[in-house]
Amino acid sequence: MSASFITVEQGIKTAGVGKFQYRLFMIFGLVWLADAMQVLSIGFSAPSIARTFGIPVPQALQTGTAFFVGMLIGAFVFGRLADRIGRRPVLMMAVVIDACAGVASAFAPEFAWLLLLRFVTGIGVGGTLPVDYTMMAEFLPSERRGRWLVLLESFWALGTICLALLALAALSWGDDAWRVIFFVTGLPALIGVVLRFYIPESPMYLNRNGKSGQARKVLERVARVNGRPTDIPELKPELHERKPLSALFSNVLRRRSIALCLAWALISIAYYGVFVYLPIKLSSQGFAFMRGQEFLVLLALVQLPGFALSAYGVERWGRKPTLMGFLILSAVGCMLYSFGTSSFLVVGSTLLMSFALLGTWGALYAFTPEVYPTDLRASGMGLAGAVARFGGLFAPAIIAPIMATHFTLALAVLASMLVAAAFAIRAVDVESRNRALD
Repeated sequence: MSASFITVEQGIKTAGVGKFQYRLFMIFGLVWLADAMQVLSIGFSAPSIARTFGIPVPQALQTGTAFFVGMLIGAFVFGRLADRIGRRPVLMMAVVIDACAGVASAFAPEFAWLLLLRFVTGIGVGGTLPVDYTMMAEFLPSERRGRWLVLLESFWALGTICLALLALAALSWGDDAWRVIFFVTGLPALIGVVLRFYIPESPMYLNRNGKSGQARKVLERVARVNGRPTDIPELKPELHERKPLSALFSNVLRRRSIALCLAWALISIAYYGVFVYLPIKLSSQGFAFMRGQEFLVLLALVQLPGFALSAYGVERWGRKPTLMGFLILSAVGCMLYSFGTSSFLVVGSTLLMSFALLGTWGALYAFTPEVYPTDLRASGMGLAGAVARFGGLFAPAIIAPIMATHFTLALAVLASMLVAAAFAIRAVDVESRNRALD
């Protein structure tokens, strides 16, 4: 009798990859694009915020701090909730908060209100990212999953381009430029609220929670949309008791959780060091164009082949080798700045860093949800996202003082972090290429 049952992984393969996954990809990608714009808008919006409320620019940048604190909380809380009550309800809650608070930010009458709304927006943005990747992973077969998850990250580059163009257009609004930026960056998430009603619950989550019949119906829906035969065999029940958050550090998962948390933290610190504090330092040395919108577009365009190579690499060479390769290349690109200050070297190094670091992020977002079991997958992603936000918050205290006084030492510190992250990835005790999700 048991021979007639199939696993969810087999059911996903039977349902195929087609229109359903493409729709899912675009829906998640739209909000990912919006979230990139929300994160990167901090630097462009601060000067006009300062003028509107009559405050110094450093004080205006507190909106960014509030946003990152919100992201930290959102990633952790919503990631955990997605494992407790389901992917779909959390998916909806997070994007509603993201969209509503993001758009409302544009109408903040006082700076205190703006801080609060950016904090709440951050909670929504932080909550969407781990759940989106968890959900996407759970609708894809093992042999296609890595490539799709990496390419989902490429919407970050598209969001970067959109923001740069938006920032240029918003200049004509003068002191209200930040209102235009926050309003427009919130719109894709608002559209995403409507589109996400289309998304069903994850069949893996349903099956793990004693709802095999509902999981089968979801897979039949996927098959129908993809134009495949809709007769999905009965699923093998996989009822598991709920695990506490501490299970992420159980004997089985401790090594990979510690290694991944370390990698996420180090990569995040290095990322913000390279793309926030390094341009500030170099612009003071005559490379002001590095902080311009036009150069940001160029950086984003270079990221696209980085994502493409990463998508190829995770399936051809594996997740860990691809991640380690991109991290070593990022470290090399970082140290190239120390060889001189010619425009050619500075621009070339920056483009190489953009290519390599964003390729790193693509592979990291693909790898992380795959190493955790279904009942802890969103929690693991949420923990990783929260740790990354810690890295972003601590980056100013770690990198900025060194960058201001010892430029070459700062480069060495950033490069060392990237190499250490590569060793952390190597320490992860599982390779997830062509591996069915637990």
